[in-house]
Amino acid sequence: MSIFTKIINGEIPSYKIAESAKFYAFLDIFPLQKGHVLVVPKIEVDKIFDVPDAYLGELLLFAKPIAKAMEASFKCNRVSMVTVGLEVPHAHLHLIPINQADDINFAHPKLQLTKEEFIDIQQQIVNNL
Repeated sequence: MSIFTKIINGEIPSYKIAESAKFYAFLDIFPLQKGHVLVVPKIEVDKIFDVPDAYLGELLLFAKPIAKAMEASFKCNRVSMVTVGLEVPHAHLHLIPINQADDINFAHPKLQLTKEEFIDIQQQIVNNL
């Protein structure tokens, strides 16, 4: 069982943004930018292109309103969508508010945010959904 499955099952707390029968979205606790969200399918599949076809299209449709809410919540040129998948063997999308391409450089140090900052970010996005 991956850490994401434990988050989906409520065994590990998260800052939930949205949930459906098939997907779960929550704040990345090691964000590159404020508002960095992870979107995961509830089925445990390692690689994004091994996710069943029916899920792939729905994954983007689930992520779209979240990205729009992020754009409304933070000053950014756009929300970038990145799939890396090396840290956790569970397919997932990173939705990251960006102003320049370097904002999605995973080699950069991650932000250190307080619980209060995470809650504020979560509320901003959820309120704009």
